[in-house]
Amino acid sequence: MNVRRVLMTADAVGGVWTYCLHLAAGLAQAGVAIDLAVLGPPPDDAQRTAAAQIPRLTLWPAAFRLEWMEDAARDVVRSGEWLLALAARTAPDVVHLNGFAHGALAFPASKVVMAHSCVLSWWRAVHGCAPPEAWRGYAEAVCRGLAGADRVLAPSAAMLRALDTHYGPRSAPSSVIANGLPWPRLVPGPKRPLVFAAGRLWDAGKNIASLAAVAPTFAWPVIVAGDGAGAQASDGVRHLGRLDAEEMDAALRRAAIYALPARYEPFGLSILEAAQRGCALVLGDIESLRENWTGAAVFVPPDDVDELGRTIRRLIAEPETRRALGSTARRRARRFSAQKMCQATLRLYEEVVAGLEPVPGRTLTAGTSQKGAETCAS
Repeated sequence: MNVRRVLMTADAVGGVWTYCLHLAAGLAQAGVAIDLAVLGPPPDDAQRTAAAQIPRLTLWPAAFRLEWMEDAARDVVRSGEWLLALAARTAPDVVHLNGFAHGALAFPASKVVMAHSCVLSWWRAVHGCAPPEAWRGYAEAVCRGLAGADRVLAPSAAMLRALDTHYGPRSAPSSVIANGLPWPRLVPGPKRPLVFAAGRLWDAGKNIASLAAVAPTFAWPVIVAGDGAGAQASDGVRHLGRLDAEEMDAALRRAAIYALPARYEPFGLSILEAAQRGCALVLGDIESLRENWTGAAVFVPPDDVDELGRTIRRLIAEPETRRALGSTARRRARRFSAQKMCQATLRLYEEVVAGLEPVPGRTLTAGTSQKGAETCAS
């Protein structure tokens, strides 16, 4: 095996952290050492404890602004200098960047850039227009980062197409490697009469405000988990705040319906968690969620609040339909395993280090960059 050490960037703000820990755990089982450079707000005690349980993982936290934050340009430069010094110290075979801008740096190793999301595609989905001129510098930095990558990854073909739309074609080959999670240890028990949702409440892309707007019309309570800065109190909604992994597992095993009428969600780890636990899924009718959950979820237009209310009330009133939908979602969730994600990523690392083009024979995803995009884990 040519890959023995990986320098990976992360942040502790959202789903990127979960992705990195599960990927690191799988790589460690394969004998790969991981240096996890955590930019942005530092990991909390629970996150540090979870990271400490992964063998071969070394945590390197550094409090630099993340590239998608306002006024981050100076910190992006400083964090890039810090990452170059860390790479010189750790001598990785692959640098796996879970952000864009640092792809332009001259690392002494192969560079893989994972596109979890981006400001331009988020802004278009949420506001229906291009972002203000103030984001031009960010867009230019993303373009440079993508141009400097040896391989560009995304968790869905929809996210790759968004990169093409907003930043133009890339010279580097692109691959789709779906996010994956370990299968839950506990079998879901009897479902309770409640609607559950999870996501940062300040993020208009999650569109939890629409769920809150129709919550008073339900016979069931609506429970929402997630960072609540800026959230408004509303009738019929109980805000739990941020939950740890065990608390989230317990909440999803109880919930009969998981609702996320998202305007923007390039993959959606919380949706996968809910599907694994047999929740009936009510999701925003957007390209990325259709890609993964068609036939296993009910879709509603994100801005049609009336349709969202009707759909959830129908599922509340039809227990057989609800249970069948939850069972279908659970079967579909088997496609998105942490093992598949880790195996596909390690194969890709080996290809990149060896200077190989994508392996022929994998399913090509239409509508991507010039060299095509493989679906490595679907």
